[in-house]
Amino acid sequence: MAIKTLNNRAINRSDTAASGQLWTATSATASDFQAAAAGGKVLQVITATDSTDREHSTAGWTTASNTLTVDITPASTSNKILVLCSLNINAAGDYGLTVFRDSTDISGLSSGVGFFRGGSTSRAGTFVCLDSPSSTSELTYQFKSYAIDSAVVRLNDDSATWSGGDSLSTLTCLEIDGT
Repeated sequence: MAIKTLNNRAINRSDTAASGQLWTATSATASDFQAAAAGGKVLQVITATDSTDREHSTAGWTTASNTLTVDITPASTSNKILVLCSLNINAAGDYGLTVFRDSTDISGLSSGVGFFRGGSTSRAGTFVCLDSPSSTSELTYQFKSYAIDSAVVRLNDDSATWSGGDSLSTLTCLEIDGT
């Protein structure tokens, strides 16, 4: 089968692609069939949710919710974990938010970045972190918060701005094929 034109270039290929191959330009003037790129597939998705009002005023990183915890075991050391965290926060005072893998802060926020000014209104917060754990052991991902100078950090307490009860916070981990 011959392809006559593609993007105004004449291309004549008499061979055919094997299963899983794509036609690619190997240089400005040459083309060939090559293996399709691997990786990038979502291998597993695990989500934890919490709708219970929780609060703390502890200085230091504190587990904000025991239910916003995901245990995931990567299939390969080359795989990545995409962590998505959607939170509803109401804080009186300054606070920080982050996500830990076991005892490691994967978002890098514990270094002083990612601290916020509190107020009396609820806020929705979102974290997106791509982690490269290089592990095939079970890993625990967990949302944590930090109260600064006796601030009170409240999770899922949206009574300051909305009616109708508690809000929902989620922590989702997606294993992404890295091969």
